[in-house]
Amino acid sequence: MSETPLVLVDGSSYLYRAFHALPPLTTSTGKPTGAVKGVLNMLLSLRKQYPDSPFAVVFDAKGKTFRDELFAEYKSHRPPMPDDLRSQVEPLHASIRALGLPLLCVDGVEADDVIGTLARRCAALGRDVVISTGDKDMAQLVCPHVTLVNTMTGSVYDVEGVKTKFGVGPELIIDFLALMGDKVDNIPGVPGVGEKTACGLLNGIEGGLRGLYQNLDKVCDLPIRGAKSLAAKLEEHKDAAFLSYELATIKLDVPLEVEVANLMPEPPHRDALIALYRELEFKNWLDELLREAKAAGEDCDIQPEGCSVQAEAEYETLLEQADFDRWLARLQGADCFAFDTETTSLDAQRAELVGVSFAVEPGKAAYVPLCHSYMGVPKQLDRDAVLAALKPLLEDAGRMKICQHGKYDMNVLAHYGIGMRGLAFDTMLESYVLDATATRHDMDSLALKYLGRGTIRFEDIAGKGAKQLTFDQIAIEQAGPYAAEDADVTLRLHQTLWGRLEQTPSLVGVLKDIEMPLVPVLARIERNGALVDAQLLGQQGIELGEKMVELERQAYEIAGEEFNLGSPKQLCAILYDKLGCPVLSKTSGGQPSTAEGVLAELAERDYPLPKVIMQHRSLSKLKGTYTDKLPQQINPRTGRIHTSYHQAVTATGRLSSSDPNLQNIPIRTAEGRRIRQAFVAPKGYRLLAADYSQIELRIMAHLAQDAGLLHAFQNDLDVHRATAAEVFGVPLDEVSGDQRRSAKAINFGLIYGMSAFGLAKQIGVGRGEAQAYIDRYFTRYPGVLDYMERTRGQAAEQGFVETLFGRRLYLPEIHSKNGAMRKAAERTAINAPMQGTAADIIKRAMIAVDRWLQDEALDARVILQVHDELVLEVRDEQVEQVCECIRPLMSGAAQLDVPLVVEAGVGRNWDEAH
Repeated sequence: MSETPLVLVDGSSYLYRAFHALPPLTTSTGKPTGAVKGVLNMLLSLRKQYPDSPFAVVFDAKGKTFRDELFAEYKSHRPPMPDDLRSQVEPLHASIRALGLPLLCVDGVEADDVIGTLARRCAALGRDVVISTGDKDMAQLVCPHVTLVNTMTGSVYDVEGVKTKFGVGPELIIDFLALMGDKVDNIPGVPGVGEKTACGLLNGIEGGLRGLYQNLDKVCDLPIRGAKSLAAKLEEHKDAAFLSYELATIKLDVPLEVEVANLMPEPPHRDALIALYRELEFKNWLDELLREAKAAGEDCDIQPEGCSVQAEAEYETLLEQADFDRWLARLQGADCFAFDTETTSLDAQRAELVGVSFAVEPGKAAYVPLCHSYMGVPKQLDRDAVLAALKPLLEDAGRMKICQHGKYDMNVLAHYGIGMRGLAFDTMLESYVLDATATRHDMDSLALKYLGRGTIRFEDIAGKGAKQLTFDQIAIEQAGPYAAEDADVTLRLHQTLWGRLEQTPSLVGVLKDIEMPLVPVLARIERNGALVDAQLLGQQGIELGEKMVELERQAYEIAGEEFNLGSPKQLCAILYDKLGCPVLSKTSGGQPSTAEGVLAELAERDYPLPKVIMQHRSLSKLKGTYTDKLPQQINPRTGRIHTSYHQAVTATGRLSSSDPNLQNIPIRTAEGRRIRQAFVAPKGYRLLAADYSQIELRIMAHLAQDAGLLHAFQNDLDVHRATAAEVFGVPLDEVSGDQRRSAKAINFGLIYGMSAFGLAKQIGVGRGEAQAYIDRYFTRYPGVLDYMERTRGQAAEQGFVETLFGRRLYLPEIHSKNGAMRKAAERTAINAPMQGTAADIIKRAMIAVDRWLQDEALDARVILQVHDELVLEVRDEQVEQVCECIRPLMSGAAQLDVPLVVEAGVGRNWDEAH
């Protein structure tokens, strides 16, 4: 027949599969959504494959079925549905209905029975049916008109496919299940009969289960392991086998008041989907829906909480001097305005300015194109003249500006001689301070979350991939609304976010006293850049390559053959199939893992190949990330490397960097230190590296107010040696090197929530001994234990923890029913105030040091910030002065009950100075 196939989805099967197979996903409030997203992804994918087909998603109904009456123990072994899954059923059903897909739940029967009845009804009429499921029981339904597909694995089973998969055809699947039983559903089957035995019996004796029991005397002649005793076992469990047959049989005659013609999907219910996707925080899907609504000229009735309906926007593109003058007057008369730049590159150090936009009130914004360059481009205002007119406004510290990622705009303008001042608000940072983990902090994501609107994306006007246009190549007719919208949305976002921040004064303090003052400091550091010795890096790259070749040779020797060390598949075959290493962990696809942690554990067990592989990976990463790549990242205009610092990425407030990432250069290895040697001072200068000593432990002492830790730091004792003396019960001057190392592992391990198991692994002792050390530690330092318990309690009560300066880290999973997720949230709760306070302190120090350098007009500049360390480039004759002053500036960044100790070193390169 020419009719499209009926598509039937086993919703219950896919709900469980998505829940267990996919990584957990939660909203910013901790609501689990991973299973919902997984199932919806599967449905959307399946609909694309069968766009014109009738379609139904079938779920098990609540309550008992006829199978429970047949066998009281049916499915009794199944644990109750996890709370994190149960809470997703209702939003999943609502989302499916909002997508316009028919959803079926029939009391008294299972989803299998509804699907079986519909499938058989259609097949009898000669219409094809596609059943999407992960349940092997459904294989009994396969026939010339019925096919099984599993969209999670890509498997497709027709009649021949079932035979290949199970060893028997669809007509024998019920018999197959009856013999094997099913532990999940507690179908008893015949004890000791597995897949191979069941296949051997059914293929060896015709007639299925009944034929088998009519010919038990022939069983002993079958080429099956244990065939001689099998007949007696089958006889003994005959009743169970036939009961299992009934339980495994899918009903094909469920009375259904539904016709296939009524299973055609409806158009999606957009408003309902928007509300659901917003609640479930499915941002990409929400964005698509809002864009569709906008393209269709529809107003969206669903607004985010606390957001008023938006007025119609009036955007102008300014090509005439009179229009620009009119807007310039508006800007000059405004106390505050939103500002944005449009450029040719995301790299602020290489970007060319193409245009500027601004907004003074919501819904009214303008774009000034300056350097669009394509055939037929209209005449634009002169860039130098426009910037000269804007310069007094942009450099006026008393005129408040609002930007989204203002550091970028600040750096771009600096290349045109404009030192932007008066950046009062940055919406990216407002969102970040409000809740670091609630959403991404780019403008598109913020507009979706806080304004309920989809914005024009860059890809919408520039295209994607290799053919993507730079902004100067985009037609002004398209560029104008895009750029003006950026300024308008930035202004709207500020009004929404600032209103929320003002409700929590401590967060206002974090924004106004730490994050906003840090923006120009970071912009300056990025522009300063760092000088690197490309020749030294090149030489080191050659040496690393030689070492890698030698490690490859060692690996081949151990393996007894050559293979690709970078191929997980080949490595897996060598490690587990050939060398017989124990399988400690598996991937999500069920393959033995070759992840770093697994290799490290195998190496600890003295398996030689994992150790070689780890060394090779380490050198490969150094070579690929640093020795080979850093020379390519030298800016040809400045001759320096300019990293980008990110304020709104980490949950705790720590800065991160990229292009290049300088936070992860290893300093414990000779190879890592050699990379630092390539960061050099120019002639006549020295590098000065200043960093905090044991800052997180000192913060722990302050927060915990533990007398022992306070005493150790206040008296300038070696805290690890002091801890060793307490834990191991020896005099301070008799602490051995090994004892100090173990005490250091305990001190830092407890900060990060290390268990006795983890400590035992790290210091090489038994778990019981490690637990004894931890118990003794808490006996000697009871304030630390009290702090941990108090912090857990506060986190559970409030849902967040705070740094000393009021920065908040929300912990939506602190109440999770999933024990592992809850424990992880508790560990984060203990660590975050320390790590976050350390981040706040280094940021305050950077602001203080930068202010001092500017005030004193010294020939010195900060060129790098890495973790708790600042690296400065200082004129030779000013090194002593800077060294003397930087210590008190950094140690004075916070007032703790223990001293903040700053260590400083000087050298011709970073490694020498560190």
